[in-house]
Amino acid sequence: MTKHIKAVFLDLGNTLRMLVNDEEHMQRARLEITRLVGTNEDPVSFCARLDERYKDYRKWAFAELTEASEEEMWTRWMTPEYPAEHITAVAGELTYQFRQSKGRRVLVDGGREVIEELDRRGYTLGIISNLIGKREIPEWLKADGLESYFKSVMLSSVYGRRKPHPSIYLEAARRAGVEAAECAYVGDNLKRDVTGTRDAGFGMVIIMLTPAELAEADITDENRPDRIIHDFRALLDIFPGPGLAPRD
Repeated sequence: MTKHIKAVFLDLGNTLRMLVNDEEHMQRARLEITRLVGTNEDPVSFCARLDERYKDYRKWAFAELTEASEEEMWTRWMTPEYPAEHITAVAGELTYQFRQSKGRRVLVDGGREVIEELDRRGYTLGIISNLIGKREIPEWLKADGLESYFKSVMLSSVYGRRKPHPSIYLEAARRAGVEAAECAYVGDNLKRDVTGTRDAGFGMVIIMLTPAELAEADITDENRPDRIIHDFRALLDIFPGPGLAPRD
């Protein structure tokens, strides 16, 4: 099945990166959010309210398969009661700190090993992810020395469309210079990450779930992936190299 795959695209959250609970890190971010907004409200209470408003934003984003600009997200959904001119000026930093307030994100176990080996084996690598904010991922890739491995990085915050809209997958493949049928996608969501790739005509979709998550999953003909893995390192068995048969 993988003989025709030339490019491997990766999701970010719960696939390439994992969220770690780090209260000190989160508290610094909450404090910075209140400073940026210009409020004396308790940071925990203020950010709890932002969390509720973000849920409303996500409902809209999922329904429309659209990612609003950071400026629109903050002035329309997150902090509409504050002066729009001020919020617009700090929207990018607010988004970054809001993401940090959820925890610290780290590379999945085996992540660097898999990325380097897939690159060595000749695969084109890319990222396709629903994400608010434009600065976090480019800065992270550069800081961790991973920037050169990814030929195509498609973030909904930059592109404007969200998974599972097929156009975000098709544009990622186009930027990588690879036909959609020659692309595989690795994600963690049976709904968004399977239906979107199928509609875009990707050649393969892999979902990474823990055994506990798999036991609770409702897998149907519509959302059934080609492979289910429990460990990121299993990708090295699935993708031995273009033109080579996979190892079981």
